[in-house]
Amino acid sequence: MTAQQKSSAQLIYLILASLFIASLVTSNLIFQKFFYWYPFDITLFDVKLFEISVGLLPYPITFLITDILSEIYGKKKANQVVIAGIFASFFSLLIIYVSKAVPATPWSQINDNTFVQVFGAAPLAVFASMLAYLSAQFIDIRVYHFWKNYTKGKHLWLRNNFSTFSSQIIDTLSVLLLLCSFGIIAWDKFLGLFISGVIFKMMIALIDTPLLYLAVYAFRKKFNLKMGEEIAD
Repeated sequence: MTAQQKSSAQLIYLILASLFIASLVTSNLIFQKFFYWYPFDITLFDVKLFEISVGLLPYPITFLITDILSEIYGKKKANQVVIAGIFASFFSLLIIYVSKAVPATPWSQINDNTFVQVFGAAPLAVFASMLAYLSAQFIDIRVYHFWKNYTKGKHLWLRNNFSTFSSQIIDTLSVLLLLCSFGIIAWDKFLGLFISGVIFKMMIALIDTPLLYLAVYAFRKKFNLKMGEEIAD
Protein backbone atom coordinates (compact mmCIF):
# COMPACT_ATOMS: atom_id res chain seq x y z
CA MET A 1 0.00 0.00 0.00
CA THR A 2 1.34 3.42 -0.96
CA ALA A 3 1.84 6.27 1.51
CA GLN A 4 -1.11 8.09 -0.02
CA GLN A 5 -3.36 5.06 0.41
CA LYS A 6 -2.27 4.68 4.05
CA SER A 7 -3.07 8.33 4.70
CA SER A 8 -6.46 7.92 3.06
CA ALA A 9 -7.18 4.76 5.07
CA GLN A 10 -6.32 6.55 8.31
CA LEU A 11 -8.59 9.49 7.45
CA ILE A 12 -11.52 7.16 6.70
CA TYR A 13 -10.86 5.30 9.94
CA LEU A 14 -11.04 8.56 11.90
CA ILE A 15 -14.29 9.53 10.16
CA LEU A 16 -15.89 6.15 10.95
CA ALA A 17 -14.67 6.37 14.55
CA SER A 18 -16.17 9.86 14.86
CA LEU A 19 -19.53 8.68 13.52
CA PHE A 20 -19.42 5.73 15.91
CA ILE A 21 -18.75 7.91 18.98
CA ALA A 22 -21.31 10.54 17.97
CA SER A 23 -24.00 7.86 17.50
CA LEU A 24 -23.18 6.24 20.84
CA VAL A 25 -23.16 9.44 22.91
CA THR A 26 -26.32 10.76 21.23
CA SER A 27 -28.23 7.54 21.89
CA ASN A 28 -27.46 7.86 25.62
CA LEU A 29 -28.67 11.48 25.77
CA ILE A 30 -32.00 11.15 23.92
CA PHE A 31 -33.18 7.76 25.24
CA GLN A 32 -36.07 9.10 27.38
CA LYS A 33 -38.33 9.83 24.42
CA PHE A 34 -40.35 6.83 23.18
CA PHE A 35 -42.38 6.42 20.00
CA TYR A 36 -44.35 3.89 17.97
CA TRP A 37 -42.25 2.67 15.04
CA TYR A 38 -44.97 0.50 13.47
CA PRO A 39 -48.42 1.65 12.27
CA PHE A 40 -50.31 -1.28 13.86
CA ASP A 41 -51.51 -1.38 17.46
CA ILE A 42 -50.40 -4.87 18.55
CA THR A 43 -50.61 -6.21 22.11
CA LEU A 44 -48.79 -9.34 23.34
CA PHE A 45 -49.11 -10.62 26.93
CA ASP A 46 -50.94 -7.38 27.83
CA VAL A 47 -47.96 -5.35 26.62
CA LYS A 48 -48.02 -3.03 23.61
CA LEU A 49 -45.36 -3.87 21.07
CA PHE A 50 -43.37 -1.58 18.81
CA GLU A 51 -42.76 1.11 21.42
CA ILE A 52 -39.07 1.96 21.40
CA SER A 53 -36.76 4.71 22.56
CA VAL A 54 -35.47 7.25 20.05
CA GLY A 55 -32.07 6.31 21.46
CA LEU A 56 -32.27 3.16 19.34
CA LEU A 57 -32.30 5.19 16.12
CA PRO A 58 -28.57 6.03 16.08
CA TYR A 59 -27.44 2.99 18.08
CA PRO A 60 -27.54 0.38 15.25
CA ILE A 61 -25.13 2.59 13.32
CA THR A 62 -22.46 1.66 15.86
CA PHE A 63 -22.76 -2.04 15.01
CA LEU A 64 -22.62 -1.37 11.27
CA ILE A 65 -19.45 0.67 11.78
CA THR A 66 -17.78 -1.98 13.96
CA ASP A 67 -18.59 -4.58 11.29
CA ILE A 68 -16.97 -2.38 8.62
CA LEU A 69 -13.95 -1.80 10.82
CA SER A 70 -13.69 -5.50 11.68
CA GLU A 71 -13.84 -6.47 8.01
CA ILE A 72 -11.41 -3.87 6.66
CA TYR A 73 -9.19 -2.74 9.54
CA GLY A 74 -9.24 -5.85 11.73
CA LYS A 75 -10.24 -6.83 15.24
CA LYS A 76 -7.67 -4.62 17.00
CA LYS A 77 -8.80 -1.40 15.30
CA ALA A 78 -12.46 -2.21 15.92
CA ASN A 79 -11.79 -2.78 19.62
CA GLN A 80 -9.92 0.53 19.84
CA VAL A 81 -12.99 2.40 18.61
CA VAL A 82 -15.17 0.60 21.15
CA ILE A 83 -12.83 1.67 23.96
CA ALA A 84 -12.78 5.24 22.62
CA GLY A 85 -16.58 5.21 22.76
CA ILE A 86 -16.44 4.30 26.45
CA PHE A 87 -14.20 7.27 27.26
CA ALA A 88 -16.41 9.62 25.20
CA SER A 89 -19.54 8.44 27.01
CA PHE A 90 -18.07 8.91 30.46
CA PHE A 91 -16.72 12.31 29.45
CA SER A 92 -20.23 13.33 28.37
CA LEU A 93 -21.44 12.09 31.75
CA LEU A 94 -18.96 14.40 33.50
CA ILE A 95 -20.17 17.36 31.44
CA ILE A 96 -23.79 16.59 32.41
CA TYR A 97 -22.87 16.49 36.12
CA VAL A 98 -21.13 19.87 35.88
CA SER A 99 -24.05 21.34 33.91
CA LYS A 100 -26.53 20.18 36.56
CA ALA A 101 -24.44 21.70 39.34
CA VAL A 102 -24.35 25.25 37.98
CA PRO A 103 -27.61 27.21 38.51
CA ALA A 104 -29.59 28.56 35.57
CA THR A 105 -30.06 32.32 35.22
CA PRO A 106 -33.61 33.75 35.59
CA TRP A 107 -33.74 34.50 31.85
CA SER A 108 -32.44 31.09 30.73
CA GLN A 109 -34.90 29.42 28.33
CA ILE A 110 -34.08 26.08 29.99
CA ASN A 111 -34.44 26.25 33.76
CA ASP A 112 -32.91 23.84 36.26
CA ASN A 113 -36.05 21.70 36.61
CA THR A 114 -36.41 21.22 32.87
CA PHE A 115 -32.73 20.40 32.50
CA VAL A 116 -32.88 17.81 35.28
CA GLN A 117 -36.06 16.31 33.83
CA VAL A 118 -34.43 15.83 30.43
CA PHE A 119 -30.90 14.90 31.49
CA GLY A 120 -31.37 13.83 35.10
CA ALA A 121 -31.57 10.13 34.27
CA ALA A 122 -28.66 10.33 31.83
CA PRO A 123 -25.97 9.29 34.36
CA LEU A 124 -27.77 6.05 35.22
CA ALA A 125 -28.62 5.55 31.55
CA VAL A 126 -24.98 5.99 30.56
CA PHE A 127 -23.90 3.54 33.26
CA ALA A 128 -26.49 0.96 32.18
CA SER A 129 -25.71 1.55 28.53
CA MET A 130 -21.97 1.19 29.08
CA LEU A 131 -22.32 -2.17 30.84
CA ALA A 132 -24.57 -3.45 28.07
CA TYR A 133 -22.47 -1.75 25.40
CA LEU A 134 -19.23 -3.33 26.60
CA SER A 135 -20.61 -6.85 26.50
CA ALA A 136 -22.54 -6.38 23.25
CA GLN A 137 -19.82 -4.67 21.20
CA PHE A 138 -17.02 -7.02 22.20
CA ILE A 139 -19.30 -10.02 21.56
CA ASP A 140 -20.24 -8.52 18.18
CA ILE A 141 -16.58 -8.18 17.18
CA ARG A 142 -15.64 -11.62 18.52
CA VAL A 143 -18.55 -13.40 16.81
CA TYR A 144 -17.90 -11.47 13.59
CA HIS A 145 -14.29 -12.63 13.44
CA PHE A 146 -15.24 -16.19 14.40
CA TRP A 147 -17.49 -16.46 11.35
CA LYS A 148 -14.98 -14.60 9.19
CA ASN A 149 -12.27 -17.13 10.06
CA TYR A 150 -14.67 -20.08 9.87
CA THR A 151 -15.90 -19.14 6.37
CA LYS A 152 -12.41 -18.04 5.26
CA GLY A 153 -13.59 -14.53 4.45
CA LYS A 154 -16.67 -15.64 2.48
CA HIS A 155 -20.39 -15.11 3.18
CA LEU A 156 -20.20 -11.54 4.48
CA TRP A 157 -23.96 -11.47 5.11
CA LEU A 158 -23.62 -14.43 7.50
CA ARG A 159 -21.11 -12.89 9.89
CA ASN A 160 -22.76 -9.46 9.68
CA ASN A 161 -26.18 -10.70 10.72
CA PHE A 162 -25.13 -13.47 13.13
CA SER A 163 -22.80 -11.16 15.05
CA THR A 164 -25.36 -8.35 15.20
CA PHE A 165 -28.28 -10.60 16.16
CA SER A 166 -26.44 -12.18 19.09
CA SER A 167 -24.93 -8.92 20.37
CA GLN A 168 -28.16 -6.93 20.04
CA ILE A 169 -30.16 -9.47 22.05
CA ILE A 170 -27.58 -9.28 24.83
CA ASP A 171 -27.44 -5.49 24.62
CA THR A 172 -31.22 -5.02 24.75
CA LEU A 173 -31.67 -7.48 27.60
CA SER A 174 -28.82 -6.01 29.66
CA VAL A 175 -29.76 -2.35 29.34
CA LEU A 176 -33.46 -2.95 30.04
CA LEU A 177 -32.71 -5.05 33.12
CA LEU A 178 -30.50 -2.28 34.48
CA LEU A 179 -32.89 0.57 33.63
CA CYS A 180 -35.82 -1.28 35.20
CA SER A 181 -33.73 -2.11 38.27
CA PHE A 182 -32.80 1.58 38.64
CA GLY A 183 -36.48 2.55 38.41
CA ILE A 184 -36.02 4.58 35.22
CA ILE A 185 -38.42 2.29 33.32
CA ALA A 186 -41.35 0.41 34.91
CA TRP A 187 -41.07 -3.38 34.98
CA ASP A 188 -44.44 -3.78 33.23
CA LYS A 189 -42.81 -2.20 30.16
CA PHE A 190 -39.90 -4.65 30.12
CA LEU A 191 -41.32 -7.41 27.90
CA GLY A 192 -42.78 -5.10 25.30
CA LEU A 193 -39.65 -2.97 25.07
CA PHE A 194 -37.41 -6.04 24.91
CA ILE A 195 -39.35 -7.71 22.08
CA SER A 196 -39.78 -4.43 20.21
CA GLY A 197 -36.12 -3.49 20.61
CA VAL A 198 -34.84 -6.87 19.41
CA ILE A 199 -37.18 -6.94 16.41
CA PHE A 200 -36.25 -3.38 15.48
CA LYS A 201 -32.51 -4.03 15.77
CA MET A 202 -32.72 -7.27 13.76
CA MET A 203 -34.64 -5.51 11.01
CA ILE A 204 -32.02 -2.76 10.91
CA ALA A 205 -29.28 -5.42 10.76
CA LEU A 206 -30.95 -6.96 7.71
CA ILE A 207 -31.43 -3.56 6.10
CA ASP A 208 -27.82 -2.48 6.65
CA THR A 209 -26.39 -5.68 5.09
CA PRO A 210 -26.42 -4.15 1.56
CA LEU A 211 -24.71 -1.05 3.01
CA LEU A 212 -21.99 -3.25 4.49
CA TYR A 213 -21.50 -5.02 1.14
CA LEU A 214 -21.28 -1.65 -0.61
CA ALA A 215 -18.77 -0.29 1.92
CA VAL A 216 -16.60 -3.42 1.78
CA TYR A 217 -16.66 -3.41 -2.03
CA ALA A 218 -15.60 0.26 -2.09
CA PHE A 219 -12.78 -0.37 0.39
CA ARG A 220 -11.48 -3.42 -1.49
CA LYS A 221 -11.51 -1.56 -4.76
CA LYS A 222 -9.88 1.59 -3.35
CA PHE A 223 -7.12 -0.21 -1.43
CA ASN A 224 -6.71 -3.28 -3.68
CA LEU A 225 -7.69 -5.75 -0.96
CA LYS A 226 -8.40 -9.42 -1.56
CA MET A 227 -11.35 -11.21 0.02
CA GLY A 228 -10.71 -11.47 3.77
CA GLU A 229 -7.66 -9.21 3.59
CA GLU A 230 -7.36 -6.36 6.09
CA ILE A 231 -5.50 -3.06 6.01
CA ALA A 232 -2.25 -3.53 7.90
CA ASP A 233 -1.24 -1.11 10.67
